[in-house]
Amino acid sequence: MVTVLEIDDVSVHFDVQDGVIRALDGVSLTVEAGETLAVVGESGCGKTTLAKVILGLQPIAGGSVILNGREVKGPGRQNAKNVGMVWQDPFASLDPRWTVAKSILEPLNLSGSKGAVLEILEEVGLDGTFAQQYPHQMSGGQRQRVAIGRALALRPPLVVCDEPTAALDLSIRAQILNLLKDLQKSAGCSYLYISHDLTTVRFLADRIAVMYLGRIVELGSAAEVFDSPRHPYTKALLDSAPSIQRLMQLPEALPGEIPDPRTVQIGCKFMGRCPYRQEVCGSKEPELTVGANAEIGSSKFRCYFPLNR
Repeated sequence: MVTVLEIDDVSVHFDVQDGVIRALDGVSLTVEAGETLAVVGESGCGKTTLAKVILGLQPIAGGSVILNGREVKGPGRQNAKNVGMVWQDPFASLDPRWTVAKSILEPLNLSGSKGAVLEILEEVGLDGTFAQQYPHQMSGGQRQRVAIGRALALRPPLVVCDEPTAALDLSIRAQILNLLKDLQKSAGCSYLYISHDLTTVRFLADRIAVMYLGRIVELGSAAEVFDSPRHPYTKALLDSAPSIQRLMQLPEALPGEIPDPRTVQIGCKFMGRCPYRQEVCGSKEPELTVGANAEIGSSKFRCYFPLNR
């Protein structure tokens, strides 16, 4: 397998009043050619910061990011050829003063490449009449199709999708998800799919990385994570997702509170909310280790007392 993205021990720190927030705290991930890696977790866990690091928009305090064989050291024209970006809100990500054609041509112009706007529009399910329209003249789903077309205009090996369906009506989400799958097959690209919507993650993802307070706490195939979650936080996330079995039922809240992100915590970061915590959890943070159970396979987790042992 060809590795498209390699993130090695990346940290991002933000200086704030009374301390430092470790938005990313030693994150390591890889994305292979043609696969979809989903990154999930609560708001504030570091998902969008990770996307900005990959794009070169966020300076890092340590570690390295290798994208398509080149180290990312900041924003640059070369990045446009290696990574496309689909943001959450297409109305905010598209310039309201630009026509659809100009928005799609933007990455092509930045890299000195050529491309046919009408062909790109056709790929994302829009006809040529949209080329001269402006974002306010289109629906949310149509705008997101334009944003996806722009992200894939240069055929980058990696496309980062940050909550691409969150701002859309439920009836439109399935269309956009199917479009992403179809385009992945035709373009052969990889996706880093950032979301808190586990339903869409289950539909798209090959592997899943679960983040909590800037750390990866579980990493494995989609089937492993959904069917046999090892980390208690992963289980809590899955239990909070809506399902037919839990109609009209609210999930039980986790005990405790999310720790202050400015505090350097000794031991497991999830300890204060974990119903399975023991004394050792407060002494040293567990490493991200591979499960010993052969049935679980490649699943990795950061827990002294994993579930489904």
